[in-house]
Amino acid sequence: MPHLVWFRSDLRVQDHAALWAACQQDAPVVALFVLTPEQWRAHGWGARRVDWVLQHLKVLQAQLAELNIPLLTLECADFAALPTQLVAFCRQHQIQQIYSHEEYEWNERQRDQAVRDALAHHGISWSQWVDQVLVPPGALLTGQGRYYTVFTPFYRQWALRVQASLSAPLPAPSARKRTYPAPALALPSLEQWGWSTADLVATPAAGEAAALKALDDFCAQGLMDYQQQRDFPALAGTSGLSPWLAVGALSIRQCLDAALKHAGDLCWDKKSGLGTWVSELGWRDFYRHLLVGYPRVSRGRAFQQATEALAWRSLDNPKVARDFAAWKAGLTGFPLVDAAMRQLNQTGWMHNRLRMLVAMFLTKQLLIDWRHGEAYFMTQLLDGDLASNNGGWQWAASTGVDAAPYFRIFNPYSQSQKFDPDGEFIRRYLPELAGYHAKQIHQPPVGQGNLLGGDYPAPCVDLKLARQRVMQAFQALKEEG
Repeated sequence: MPHLVWFRSDLRVQDHAALWAACQQDAPVVALFVLTPEQWRAHGWGARRVDWVLQHLKVLQAQLAELNIPLLTLECADFAALPTQLVAFCRQHQIQQIYSHEEYEWNERQRDQAVRDALAHHGISWSQWVDQVLVPPGALLTGQGRYYTVFTPFYRQWALRVQASLSAPLPAPSARKRTYPAPALALPSLEQWGWSTADLVATPAAGEAAALKALDDFCAQGLMDYQQQRDFPALAGTSGLSPWLAVGALSIRQCLDAALKHAGDLCWDKKSGLGTWVSELGWRDFYRHLLVGYPRVSRGRAFQQATEALAWRSLDNPKVARDFAAWKAGLTGFPLVDAAMRQLNQTGWMHNRLRMLVAMFLTKQLLIDWRHGEAYFMTQLLDGDLASNNGGWQWAASTGVDAAPYFRIFNPYSQSQKFDPDGEFIRRYLPELAGYHAKQIHQPPVGQGNLLGGDYPAPCVDLKLARQRVMQAFQALKEEG
């Protein structure tokens, strides 16, 4: 009887503990990916994210075929339908043993418990391995036995644990001698699921080969300068690996292993570019631990529960709705904010410094609920990831764990002058401002077109008044508390 590897957010064959374990057994191996379009829609996925997954499934199918492992799909509308259908699938294919990796979001953990109960009822075994994190949730707790809510002490313990336990990434398993006949992979189109291909953008190459090449290129060319260049969006100063990490075409272990090979113990020196980048891997683990320790953040709730009473401006107000539409379209009248949003809309990715800027602009300058911004990002991002996206948005909104203090408000003009001093990034995405020189481009004269005759909107909000408004909103919470 064949053994089943259930692929989820781990679409690769190297450093895949579940696949490796299944292939150590003397039995045919079958791979499965479960398509849940209605669940993806409920999670806010846009066409770009779905298409990115489908691209990787096609690559994965070819890789597994070389190992004599067929990749099958099972389509369920949502997670609720999965336990019954997965049991039926296993009985159809005479499967008694399943291998997979753990996932940490609330819906996924509820799904897994329901699946585990259904499988056990039918005598089907299921083994799971840690994959998305270097240290599993629950393994690092405070002296009071709680999950960490401040990153710095978490990182100190995380780095010690990782250094003590890190092992080399697993290679791809050898090709199977025993095969299992299966039909060719057939994937529905986006249109069949109700997504429009008009929303798609050009993407990086799909698959782990492309991901590993991007990782090697970054380590060779940008890793040592990461700390100095990462905040400047006109430069290729970040790794750009997040789209592949989001679908698991690349593992966090592979990232750290590559960094260690390039610079050894410098990985743990946060004063170096390398150490700064490794600390970003620590943030990725940190946000996943929070999903387990504080599941409300997976369910659309603020980590700081008192901020649920914050008086956000309502989108039912036409002026607020216009402000939100301007923010989404990159037409706020603040050049770096607008260039960032157009980068997101045109590429499905945004520079991390700019993610913080536009999130803080929406929540602080426009006083619009962070959940609206978080949801919009999920519709546009190739690397849409609940843990990191939610963590970043709540940080900017001062509603989350270890968040920016509510009185910290990025000024979009000074951020622009500091991190895009020559206006190179702004010109890349705002051609209507291409004629302005560096001194004007950060804050174009109100009411004038650019030197080439195009139009650019006046600022949609007065920054001084906006600061007073958000300060009053947060101070009202303190008085009520």
